[in-house]
Amino acid sequence: MSTYAAAEAVLRRDPIMADLVERYDLAPIDSSMGEYERLLVSIINQQLSTASAMAVRERTFDVLNQEITPRRVLEVEDEPLLQAGLSRSKVEYARNAAEAFLERDLTREGLSDHTNDEVREELTAIRGVGDWTARMYLLFVLERPDVLPLGDLAVRRGIEALYNDGEELSRAKMREIAEPWRPYRSLATRYIWADYEDD
Repeated sequence: MSTYAAAEAVLRRDPIMADLVERYDLAPIDSSMGEYERLLVSIINQQLSTASAMAVRERTFDVLNQEITPRRVLEVEDEPLLQAGLSRSKVEYARNAAEAFLERDLTREGLSDHTNDEVREELTAIRGVGDWTARMYLLFVLERPDVLPLGDLAVRRGIEALYNDGEELSRAKMREIAEPWRPYRSLATRYIWADYEDD
């Protein structure tokens, strides 16, 4: 049995999750994107709607001539990045992350022997990279199987919609709901996002 099939078998034990597995055909995670690029995308996405984030990302990547590397981000002037839609703080965060990538090995290989908590510690040491961004990196770059990003509003609203008729739940209760999904909470999270975006 493949890892993916094993993960789905675990999720299917939860009737609500079983329904999502039936209804949604998830696209594979795009692992062709470079590690710094993925971190930059997470920084751009912070506190923006999906549509706004996509527009800002496209304009930012155009400013960088599609060369999404730490060196390129450090070379380019502030003004074009600001005009692309990045806030002044996000320009600073993008540069902080670029410097961190040049100083430390934050690639998949470099972090392969780090636990999830150690990865979060490494990343959140970068000014502008919070816990949400670190968890997105764990999920989409390192493809760790058991990440539950409860700092993500869509994940929380999705769990509330599916498990509590849209009524508010504490994070402790959400963790309890998610317990049967272990050790594949990353896949469960992606199904919750798919359902939330479908509404």
